Amino acid sequence: MRDSAVRLEQALPMMQEALARGSLVRFMPNGTSMLPMLRQGVDSVTLSPAPEKLRKYDLPLYRRDNGQFVIHRIVKAGETYTCVGDNQFALERGLRRDQMIALVTSFSRGEKEISVTAPSYRLYCRLWHWSRPIRRRWRALRGRLRRKR
Repeated sequence: MRDSAVRLEQALPMMQEALARGSLVRFMPNGTSMLPMLRQGVDSVTLSPAPEKLRKYDLPLYRRDNGQFVIHRIVKAGETYTCVGDNQFALERGLRRDQMIALVTSFSRGEKEISVTAPSYRLYCRLWHWSRPIRRRWRALRGRLRRKR
């Protein structure tokens, strides 16, 4: 029997209620913006209530002003937050604390559960963020080479 998909919009009240009680919430995110870390339809995330102050490399679930739900990594924290997906290059600036719904505390890769506090994960975050300019140039070069064929 196959599970039926529920839109996050529909599940949000139940998720917020569970988070308010201090419970963890697990779901499978959609989209490719967090590749290679999160694979659509394969991996799932575990959410906990978002703390008052978020930090660089935290992975919040937030809601854009247009209503879209997003999980992206914080790359700059201050009075507002700057986020970017692992598979994206454009920074999303000016995100506010009131937009933050929850925080990813772990994620599954197949059968393996990975905590966001694991040293290997923290190293991944730093290396992936550091390599962003290189990956951006590589992707542009690869695109130019493909167009010349």
